[in-house]
Amino acid sequence: MRRTVVLTVTAVLSAGLLSGASAGEVSPSRHPAAFETVFASPLGIEGLTTDGRGNLYAPARGADPCPVFRVAATGGPAAVVGTIPAPCSPAGLTFDRRGRLYVANGETVVSFVPDAANPPAATVFTSGVPGANGLAFDRSGALWISDGGTGQGRVWRAGADGVALEQFRVQPMVSDVIAGGVGRDVRGLPPGTVTITPNGRTAADTAGSQHIVANGLAFTADGTLLVADTARGALWRVPMDRTGRPRASTGCDVAFPADTLCLDDLEVQHPYLEGADGIVLDRAGNVWTAANERNAIVLARRDGRVAEYFRNPDDATSKLRNGGPLEFPTSPVLLPDGRLCVTQSDGSRRDNAPNTAGEASPAGPVRGKISCVRP
Repeated sequence: MRRTVVLTVTAVLSAGLLSGASAGEVSPSRHPAAFETVFASPLGIEGLTTDGRGNLYAPARGADPCPVFRVAATGGPAAVVGTIPAPCSPAGLTFDRRGRLYVANGETVVSFVPDAANPPAATVFTSGVPGANGLAFDRSGALWISDGGTGQGRVWRAGADGVALEQFRVQPMVSDVIAGGVGRDVRGLPPGTVTITPNGRTAADTAGSQHIVANGLAFTADGTLLVADTARGALWRVPMDRTGRPRASTGCDVAFPADTLCLDDLEVQHPYLEGADGIVLDRAGNVWTAANERNAIVLARRDGRVAEYFRNPDDATSKLRNGGPLEFPTSPVLLPDGRLCVTQSDGSRRDNAPNTAGEASPAGPVRGKISCVRP
């Protein structure tokens, strides 16, 4: 199923901010952004990756076992190239240098070699990684794994032996060292609600808490690890030493575990980045982010400037931004031909609430989708 939606870019970078686009690098444009649905999924999807040969891969949820789909970036029928045994709740995924696919799955990372003719069942590569979400390989071939589920901000490294060891923590929103917690709570509205009066906007309930601080992962050309922080709307920068171990500052605040990053390690924080999920770097080193809660695609340039490449327009009547083409975008991927593709997991939060509008809906038949744009 293919569907093209053409909408006006709501905010773009000033002319000349990013120039010299080439394969794998996307430039902001003053022209309308045309998002094309290249895969309409009957199951929920979140993670997305590419094999560099024009194919996109996404694992699905809500089946037993969970299938992993392959679809051409130009659209067309999807093929199941592997399965993840139940219980399964797959998230991020990535290929290693040999073509083996790794998928974050609950408290494990599983892997397999994709095969459409005889889809294999994934096997466990590493375990003991609760909340496993974002995945990225470093230059030595070690796999880095983010804890995007528990809110503790852990990031692990697993070598070829599959043993995952905690390397550092992104500072959680609330301390787990001090009894009762110290910090703050970020909430999404909806599902949270507030009581609006002329004198304030006080929380009316406890719903909508956003605690994810370690989400998407990506390595820069010099081997530095970037981590997307969903709750803060931020990117953290973690340089590595010659052995591939973190050399960022840690242990600055006794309210958090000793391996917690210092706030000095925060690369950039911006309201545009609120809801930052997956991230991908172009060849110029600029970071493209799927800001899921805002139904937006955001660019963080190397010089620290942040700009909104695209955000859903509001409906003239309801003023909501849940009608698409973005429906809770999660995992951006850059293709060699310059296109940017994202999955749409259709979460019912903030700009995408209620998630019954648009092309995807909890009731189906489309529950998630992959969309691509050529600026």
